[in-house]
Amino acid sequence: MSTLGIITDTHIPQRIKALPPRVFEVFHGVDRILHAGDINSRQVLDQLTEIAPVDAVAGNADLVGHGLPLTRVLEVEGKRIGLVHGHGGWSRYLVSKVRDRFGYAEEHYLNIVQRSFGPVDAIVFGHTHRFYQAQRAGILLVNPGPIAPDFYNTPGPQIGLLHVTSHSIDFEVVSV
Repeated sequence: MSTLGIITDTHIPQRIKALPPRVFEVFHGVDRILHAGDINSRQVLDQLTEIAPVDAVAGNADLVGHGLPLTRVLEVEGKRIGLVHGHGGWSRYLVSKVRDRFGYAEEHYLNIVQRSFGPVDAIVFGHTHRFYQAQRAGILLVNPGPIAPDFYNTPGPQIGLLHVTSHSIDFEVVSV
């Protein structure tokens, strides 16, 4: 079994100054850490790399020059796991900002997330600042919710643990 630490929307130092200390406690001993974008500072990735190897993707708040892809696919225990922020690139992001002024359209973001990949067993995403966990078309979609403020449907900052075996993928959310 492999355990992956899941984190997204840290927005450091844009919205908060540092990672909550509990992140380091919860992630201690994980095999890898997946960061689903809106990192803002390379320092965040450096700190997480001290715990375990990190795979990260760019979010809409990660400015040019970060060197991160918009998507990644990792194979863990024979399972394919997609990693994406979920904003769909700059053009889709700008359209979504206008659309969101009239209300949050969850289905819109879930479609962007799923269309980002070919065959995968799970997708880790961020962007919405909302916790999400569900099976859609046989794919486990997970978003632990943000570290940074704007906790739309969570009590505060959250991260996740993805437990992967050759037979299953289970997600656990942890408040930090």
